[in-house]
Amino acid sequence: MKRIRVIDPGFVTPLESMAIFHAVAEAMEPDDDPVVTLVNPTQPFVSVGLHQDIDLEVDTAYCELHGLPVIRRDVGGGAVYLNRDQMFFHFVYPYKMAPARVEAIYSHFMAPVLATYQALGVPAVFRPVNDIHVNGRKIGGTGSARINNATVMVGSFMFDFDMDTMAQCLKVSSEKFRDKLRQGMRDYMTTLTQELGQPPERDDVKRLFLKAIQEHLEVKPEESGLTAAEQEALVGVRALLQDPEWVHQKGRRLVSTGVKISAGTYLVEGVHKAKGGLIRARMLTRDSVLEDVEFSGDFTVLPADGIERLAERLRGATLPVSAEGDAAKLQGHIAHEMTALGLDMPGVEAKDLLAAFMHGLHRE
Repeated sequence: MKRIRVIDPGFVTPLESMAIFHAVAEAMEPDDDPVVTLVNPTQPFVSVGLHQDIDLEVDTAYCELHGLPVIRRDVGGGAVYLNRDQMFFHFVYPYKMAPARVEAIYSHFMAPVLATYQALGVPAVFRPVNDIHVNGRKIGGTGSARINNATVMVGSFMFDFDMDTMAQCLKVSSEKFRDKLRQGMRDYMTTLTQELGQPPERDDVKRLFLKAIQEHLEVKPEESGLTAAEQEALVGVRALLQDPEWVHQKGRRLVSTGVKISAGTYLVEGVHKAKGGLIRARMLTRDSVLEDVEFSGDFTVLPADGIERLAERLRGATLPVSAEGDAAKLQGHIAHEMTALGLDMPGVEAKDLLAAFMHGLHRE
């Protein structure tokens, strides 16, 4: 049985928690043994994905005020608040030993992760594309990348999670949106502490994880330190991850719509200028269904509570993906409810509310 090197420095600085797996990947040769690294950051920080524009996605003023470093990783995904309550794992495999397609990478390396949760008594399941769910709530996410000769899959065991600080770290359009984000995370995320009543011991999670790796990936875990080549690569990676040009590179816009809370669940905001005024729609969507919506703007509506009542009636509506027919159906539903409620909204029609929805759902 081929071995997998286990590099576990334990609790390390935020920079080191990111730099170690990058260095292993940079130094990896095609015939090297695979590696799994395990780390916990000693201090909180914010990690941003490869394709994100920090100025658009992160409240850098808040992070600076609270001493939270912002570190860009060479792996995609969104901005996330990380701290010592999360044990991060990084599978680093020679590319020819790993599946070629991203979907297959996730399903392959997810097997020992799920087995570990289940051994702890947590009924975790894989939610494509790359989330781990427990009874419909997210308990972990993963990411994948190709770095040099290595295929990398990263994730974490979430012992606990500070949702309030996470909500503060992200740049949002308004404090109302931030409140919705915070509540959305509370509703759709969970942790090992929530599921078990108390956090498990790190050593127990590690032991179960390595056992599951051997069973599901058919490699034998062996404790290891960094090689000379990896130590050399680490010096360069540390410098890169702290380079302002790398961290704050422009033009990397988040392509997904709004803030992803978990697989299939997003908090988005759309804006449309109608003849009767500006319409702003904040939407919580789950699997293309409108779970919640809140309207605001400078339009006029009678009766005064009419827009809140309309929002209530639109919950549960199916949202259009791209087809014009789907959009027309939603517009008809909005028009029907506006008529049923007897709304008087000068200069605002069903097509205008639909436009606000579509702006939020499909903005680039």
